[in-house]
Amino acid sequence: MRNFDLAPLYRKSVGFDQIADMMDRMLQSDAAAPSYPPYNIEKTAEDGWRISIAVAGFGEADLGVELRENALIVTARKSEETEEKTYLHRGIATRAFERRFQLADHVRVTGAEYADGMLHIDLVREVPEALKPRQIAISRAAGDQAIEGQTVN
Repeated sequence: MRNFDLAPLYRKSVGFDQIADMMDRMLQSDAAAPSYPPYNIEKTAEDGWRISIAVAGFGEADLGVELRENALIVTARKSEETEEKTYLHRGIATRAFERRFQLADHVRVTGAEYADGMLHIDLVREVPEALKPRQIAISRAAGDQAIEGQTVN
């Protein structure tokens, strides 16, 4: 397991506590990260992503997608089967799971779709207008006069 000392980050920055805490959590949870269910994260646009989770054996009613405090939480609980079935081989895992994805600021979920045993969750980054870069116009000071193409104070 890798250990990183984030103390220098705390000493030389202000207001980045959340990022350091998130990195610390991610590095600690990497070793114990479950591999079930398998999933893909693909980039669909410059500011868009799609998470695809293989949920074979689960129906739409068994799945839950929740957004809580910048975390996307996907859960699955198999509904109780009323019929007793006898399996000769049972290779499709339908055990309950909870998968968490930490989302960056301004990333929001635009939709979730279930098709062919796959759960697709679409995400997009929408930066508010107040945070987007903007051009500031430079104006001439009121006391400046222009004489023959030159500015005189």
